[in-house]
Amino acid sequence: MVHVHPISTDHDQLLQYVTFGIDLYKDNPYYVPPLVSDDIATLTPEKNPAFDFCDAQSFMAFRNGEPVGTITAMVNHAVNERTGKKILRFGFMNFIDDAEVVDALFDAVTEWGRERGMEEIVGPMGFTDLDQEGMLIEGFEEIGTMATIYNYPYYVDHMVRMGFEKEVDWIEYRMTVPDSVPEKYSRIAEIVAKRFELRTKKYTSRKKIKEEYGRAIFDVVNKAYDNLYGFAPLTPRQIEHYIDEYLNILRLEDVSLVVDKDDKLVGLGISMPSLSRALQKSRGRLFPTGWYGLLRAIRGHSDTVDLLLVAVLPEYQSKGVNALIFNDLLPGYIKNGYKYAESNPELETNENVQKQWEYFERRQHRRRRAWRKAMPEATLREKEFTSEL
Repeated sequence: MVHVHPISTDHDQLLQYVTFGIDLYKDNPYYVPPLVSDDIATLTPEKNPAFDFCDAQSFMAFRNGEPVGTITAMVNHAVNERTGKKILRFGFMNFIDDAEVVDALFDAVTEWGRERGMEEIVGPMGFTDLDQEGMLIEGFEEIGTMATIYNYPYYVDHMVRMGFEKEVDWIEYRMTVPDSVPEKYSRIAEIVAKRFELRTKKYTSRKKIKEEYGRAIFDVVNKAYDNLYGFAPLTPRQIEHYIDEYLNILRLEDVSLVVDKDDKLVGLGISMPSLSRALQKSRGRLFPTGWYGLLRAIRGHSDTVDLLLVAVLPEYQSKGVNALIFNDLLPGYIKNGYKYAESNPELETNENVQKQWEYFERRQHRRRRAWRKAMPEATLREKEFTSEL
């Protein structure tokens, strides 16, 4: 018999919740664990400003006292208000290959969402677009990245079995870093810089880049991503949170800012050395020794660079600003010995983003999916679950 329990935001319960997934994949060479402390913070209302406009409840499934699955239900009210839909999100999901376990988890999530008036269930998603999203459906024998979800192939089978259908797909590319900047990139970058009076800026001080462009970076992200699937503009509290979370660990050589003649930020590229191998070795923990491997990776001891964010103001999109960004970043990639670059997820319909890779040797090596289903009627199992609460 499977029992599903709501998880409180108590640290010990969240620790058990987060580490279940890490244990589930302990023998998988492609799985990259999250940083445990980060996932716990994401699921803690006092630490995650997304709770200002999101409701959430995590659930954990047990059989004979042993954990067998996890899932979190979320309602992002900001996105629902923008779209006019009543969407329940699910995410942070891991489970053994067992239909009884999977059904029990989704019954709990569905009933929680139905009680809040939700009409559709979509996922895997995070609280916001900057969280991990999309179930892996292709590329199970490719090592993951710190920004993406890894899951076993049987997850897909269970989604189909339960009647979920495709909502959207994201694709990912692995590119070979060239020995020199492609001539076309350099030529386009030069033309764009002159035509629109743009230039790139570099920093050697994290404090200075935070002071001068910290808020501007996320203002550009808000405008550039505004029409993307599932996005809602970051709030001031979220922006302050991400400034502290991301800008403090960036390797500034791997960051490019594009400004106009008045020093206004119009585009950016944020990347960093891959932490995948370091996270695997540390099993997602900083202590006692995990911090050392992560620090080495951040300082450039990796042959792969992860492209985390590329954003350009709408009025400058499709005008070659991306070429300016990568013309600036590539010399550093080459100097620091990166052999490969990971694009991380991009919507399969976003042709403008995919065009920026056309001058690189590349392969599309992963695909991931958000699934959708109309909220089903309550089952006897769900009614029993509700009465237990």
